[in-house]
Amino acid sequence: MSPKTPDTRDSERKNSTAISPRRRYRFWRILIGSLTGLILFVFVGGGLAVWIKYQSAVKGLPTIVGLRDYSPPVMSRIYSGDDQVVAELASERRLFVPIAAIPQKVKDAFISTEDKNFYTHGGVDPMAIGRAVLQDIFRVHGKRLVGASTITQQVARNMLLNNDRKLERKIKEAILAMRIEQSLTKDQILEIYLNEIYLGAGAYGVAAAAQIYFHKNLDQLTTAEAAYLGGLPKSPYNYDLFRKPEAAKQRRNFVLSRMAETGAITQEEKIQAQNEPISSKNISGRRGPLPGTEWYAEAVRRDLIDRYGLEKTMQGGLEVHTSLNLQDQTLATKLMRQALIKYDRNHGWRGAVTHLGEDTVADWTENLKKQKAPAGMLPNWRLAMVLNAKTGEVGWLSGAGKTHQGTILSKSLSWSKRKPLKDGDIVMVEPQSEGNQVELCQIPLIEGALVSMDVRTGRVLAMFGGWSFAESQFNRATQAMRQPGSSFKPIVYLAGMEKGILPSQIFMDSPFSVGDWHPNNYEKNFWGPTALHNGLRYSRNLVTIRLAAQIGMDAVANLSIALGEVDSMPKVLPAVLGAVETTVLRHAGVYASIAAGGVVVHPTTVDYIQDRNGKVIWRSGEFSANDVNDPNHLPTLIDNRKRVVSAQSSYQIITMMEDVMRRGTGFSASKGIDTPIAGKTGTSQNFNDAWFAGFSPDVVTIVWFGFDTPKTLGKGMAGGVLAGPVWNAYMKDVLPTYPKRDFIRPSGIVMASYSTSKGMVTDAFKTDQKPGDSINLSPGAATGTLSAADTGAENVPDSEDNMGVGYSGDYVNDNGKIKPKIAPSPSGGGEDIGMGGLY
Repeated sequence: MSPKTPDTRDSERKNSTAISPRRRYRFWRILIGSLTGLILFVFVGGGLAVWIKYQSAVKGLPTIVGLRDYSPPVMSRIYSGDDQVVAELASERRLFVPIAAIPQKVKDAFISTEDKNFYTHGGVDPMAIGRAVLQDIFRVHGKRLVGASTITQQVARNMLLNNDRKLERKIKEAILAMRIEQSLTKDQILEIYLNEIYLGAGAYGVAAAAQIYFHKNLDQLTTAEAAYLGGLPKSPYNYDLFRKPEAAKQRRNFVLSRMAETGAITQEEKIQAQNEPISSKNISGRRGPLPGTEWYAEAVRRDLIDRYGLEKTMQGGLEVHTSLNLQDQTLATKLMRQALIKYDRNHGWRGAVTHLGEDTVADWTENLKKQKAPAGMLPNWRLAMVLNAKTGEVGWLSGAGKTHQGTILSKSLSWSKRKPLKDGDIVMVEPQSEGNQVELCQIPLIEGALVSMDVRTGRVLAMFGGWSFAESQFNRATQAMRQPGSSFKPIVYLAGMEKGILPSQIFMDSPFSVGDWHPNNYEKNFWGPTALHNGLRYSRNLVTIRLAAQIGMDAVANLSIALGEVDSMPKVLPAVLGAVETTVLRHAGVYASIAAGGVVVHPTTVDYIQDRNGKVIWRSGEFSANDVNDPNHLPTLIDNRKRVVSAQSSYQIITMMEDVMRRGTGFSASKGIDTPIAGKTGTSQNFNDAWFAGFSPDVVTIVWFGFDTPKTLGKGMAGGVLAGPVWNAYMKDVLPTYPKRDFIRPSGIVMASYSTSKGMVTDAFKTDQKPGDSINLSPGAATGTLSAADTGAENVPDSEDNMGVGYSGDYVNDNGKIKPKIAPSPSGGGEDIGMGGLY
């Protein structure tokens, strides 16, 4: 091999120099290509991952179709006759207010605090998110994370999603918020938000919160109050006015500052609002029934549930306008409670609520705080501890927790001697307005009911269902089935008038027996031949029995059912003395029907109902107006009520019942009343029930007293004694609000006076009747001798033992004997249909 020449060596060096740069370029190309591929892989893979995550988030995402026709569950409200809110029915307290009716300052308070860019972003606010991320990175350990949710995102969360804090939920929330922004206007979104947001104390939406916290409508709120509401979404509990007034004030002032920053208010307005005091003194909790209206409101609620179901009643936003007269209701509650207390006091002190021991007196304040008030204790009563039984010294706490000491009135100490007080006793007292004295109190065992209603329309004006709704929700006015006693007799006499019997007809008031049944008069005497007028005026049992036997029990039973007194009735003579079961409300309807001239008057508590949009969906009343196309003529009012007896027969009974009030058993209930009134006492067997039922041309009122489990009220505790004074006091106050007028006399009636064994009386006679006459009737019933041939007499049980049970429907024959069908008593305990009324 020949040696390389210099030229050859130079050529090799040149070749070596030319190859080296290409190798270097190749390396960079490979590096750049690899990086580019990696970047593309990351982007494509990441994009794919994001797409997959997006599809996962979108999959199953709720639609927003429902938001376009937003209709949240809204509480229903019950109004009195003068449109005052009586009660609110809701599982959640929520009132819907359209965006146009929400004041601007309320909108500004929420927007300034929760989402100041609300009107410019598209559902998600990137600037707010960035700001929140920075604050969360540098936040102090333990401090809550800063949120960046817009109002639209909150709507998406509250309306369509759950409330967890997972990243997946936040992604869904953002996607949904942007969709909402594309489907709804800003005002629609804000309307949903302000009506749906939870603001504490059971309030959903700004309208409900304004009423709970400030007892105001939205348009009555001050700027400071609007700002307080605007600060609640962050944490209703931490800024609750009830529990944390100072924190609430600081939050309110922060909102006012934000409102000033966004230009919603001026600096001067901010300072003025921040200086406004904030307290819980004027705050109203949730509106349950107004005190004293609980029975009425509950009756309405039951009616609504029967009509519309529970969901619509509690969440349908119904506006229920009732016939309740708040003044009459307050009066009825006051008078009935006074009567119950009076009866209870007359029957003795039953002892202390409980006894804690003499060693508890030293620390009586703390020991008293641990005691729970009985459910039936009135709001103005207080629990007290007896500190010194000898001197009557007691200690009690006011509603605000302030301690008081005083002495028991001497009359209360005398009353309690039956079961003497001891140191450490817990008692109920009523602080007196003057002096440092208290009166001993106890919850009555006796119960009572009252219903007052309009004669012509049946609109219930007042309803008292018992001593305490908190103690028992059983409504004695609408649910308790009780014997009306002799207040049932006008139905019997009305049936007689329909059969052509004259008010002057003579019936024998003499002894009568069937088997072991020996009915008697209350006075235990007999008058012999007695005009029917006097039989009702003085409530003579034997006259009533013979009248019923004369006209037949079918006539009495059919009329009782037609008037609504009962659904079914045993065709036995004791029933005509009130040995049937009815309610106070039904009884009021019967008396109203008589007063209205013989048409059936159905008691109603509701006048009309509106849906959430204000449309009337139900209206009470049995009157209608025919359409008249002629503008020169007014429409005619049509009375659609069912007539069950003639106006003439009704007027005959009204005239006789007027004399019951003037000179008969109802005399004490008429004292001091100069308006024409008619009425009847009622006392059931063994003094178990005491009634007074009466009416004017405008108002009918029924009063009842008795024990929930029927037992005697005591000898002499008749309807005129217990119920009459309450009826008198109530009507004496109510009647002056109506014009004074006489009962309307129908055509075909002649008024005439005539002589009876009890003096001169005046009655109404039909034109085909001879005033003062007593016609010849079928033998037996009128003259005094009754047999099985006299309708009804054959159905009298063999003995009183067969009468001592409840009944349901007619009596049935069991192996040749008459026995009643047995039914459980609706009012608790065994109801005894007894042997009829007393007086």
